[in-house]
Amino acid sequence: MPKSKQRKYDDPLRHADHPRPRTRREFLAQGFIMGGATLVGTSSLTLSGRSHATLSSDLIPLITQCGIATQGAGKIPFIAFDLAGGSNQAGSNVLVGQQGGQLDFLSTPGYERQGLPGDMIPPIVNPQTTTNDFIDQQLGLAFHSDSAFLRGMMSRISPSTAANVNGAVIPARSDNDTSNNPHNPMYGLARAGSDGSLLTLIGSENSDSGGNSMSPAMMIDLSIRPTKVDRPSDVTGLVDVGDLVSVFSQADAVAVMESIYRISDQKMTDVDNGQSITADDVLKDLVRCGYLKSADLADRFGDPTTLDPAGDPLIVGPGGIFSSAEFNAGDNTAREFQKTASVMKMVINGFAGAGTIEMGGYDYHGGARAEGEVKDFRAGQCMGACLEYAAISGTPLMLYVMSDGSLSSNGVIDNSVDGRGKGEWTSDNSSTAAPFFLVYNPARQATLIGATPELRAIHQQIGYMRMDGSVETASTPAANNVNLLAETIILNYMALHGEQANFGTLFPNHGLGNSTLQDSLTAFEPIVAGTITNPV
Repeated sequence: MPKSKQRKYDDPLRHADHPRPRTRREFLAQGFIMGGATLVGTSSLTLSGRSHATLSSDLIPLITQCGIATQGAGKIPFIAFDLAGGSNQAGSNVLVGQQGGQLDFLSTPGYERQGLPGDMIPPIVNPQTTTNDFIDQQLGLAFHSDSAFLRGMMSRISPSTAANVNGAVIPARSDNDTSNNPHNPMYGLARAGSDGSLLTLIGSENSDSGGNSMSPAMMIDLSIRPTKVDRPSDVTGLVDVGDLVSVFSQADAVAVMESIYRISDQKMTDVDNGQSITADDVLKDLVRCGYLKSADLADRFGDPTTLDPAGDPLIVGPGGIFSSAEFNAGDNTAREFQKTASVMKMVINGFAGAGTIEMGGYDYHGGARAEGEVKDFRAGQCMGACLEYAAISGTPLMLYVMSDGSLSSNGVIDNSVDGRGKGEWTSDNSSTAAPFFLVYNPARQATLIGATPELRAIHQQIGYMRMDGSVETASTPAANNVNLLAETIILNYMALHGEQANFGTLFPNHGLGNSTLQDSLTAFEPIVAGTITNPV
């Protein structure tokens, strides 16, 4: 018999139990389309954003007076990974347990449902080494030691970065194979103060949320709809200072606009001629600040390569997070790396307050386990790149990983090299879903709430699963309500700033109960926002 052709992992997924894809979301989840990106050559110029180099010193104090953001509003940068299609997160990646936390172990059939055969479940000793179990806590949050997410992250981050990462997992159901899950917290983060010096929100998808999953309807503010950024050219094309920079040097362009500002300011003063300010004072102020903003943009971004992730040697190159060869390889992995680099450059440097990275093809059930492992490893590499860039930049970061539903295994083992002896993913299963978030803090690892190890364990796992590996839907408000899951993420973001007491004021119709219940839904003690050191 002729040998069947080996399926390539990035080929479209055709499931017998799924209808033919019709919507863009279905095409994305099954890998018929990927998040777009184009290849670009690296620039000879660098770097991240910089402080004012040519703007006159007498005008710098007026930047704040005119409401011109200079450093991401001082809030912790936030990046969400939206894995379209229903990826695995619990068990085979992040460990999820019963009421006592991650290490309050499930039954063997419960772990089997989550893709782990009986000889790879967390409670037992690894027979290959006889010296350690299957639990890895290098990142604070407990992962399975052979988690593809973890392996991908550790391939990009240094030991010192890993030492300052911690995280929490939230067992919570969401619907399978639909973009209608209101997972995305971006608008709520903006309401809580997240902002950037260029944009408030960005996302790799041209949607109201910036990703695959929608945002809670009551939070949406289309005046700050996420700007699409999924490639380096999207980043460098964000700033337009007109033709001045093409006619003059950058320094000359700044000087021209400063001169216009001063002339306008003097003329307005002359018109007033010492008299009381009239009703047109607001208009005059707008004109002054408009010219000053133009000067500020030309000063910081008149050379668009200052924004270019492909030209940042910390991101691409011999000493970068990505090598030039892999960044420009022209395959799907390279496209995901370019997308990730573009969003993380914008967010971690404070050019945008928060961003979503959508990755397609995570509806990977119904075939060999190997495909899920390869795609999860790639997603982990992208997550690790964000954490490492935050560390290099000396900037805190909150990183959230979500997906529309999840999936389960029936125990059939894939013994191929990429399958790694784990259970094949055989069907969609929303009851095994467990989004998680990681926090990087350059000063120290984020501290879990709780005076005892037992209390800290139940703050690291917000809610719990039943012994059979399914979400206990009564464990938290978020466990069976995706709107409240998004609220829980926002609450935890605010708590990192010590601002959780303001949650009820900003979200008066929230569903997270009183302050005592909210405290139980919060993972970490505050991180001092003053640790944000990267200049913009």
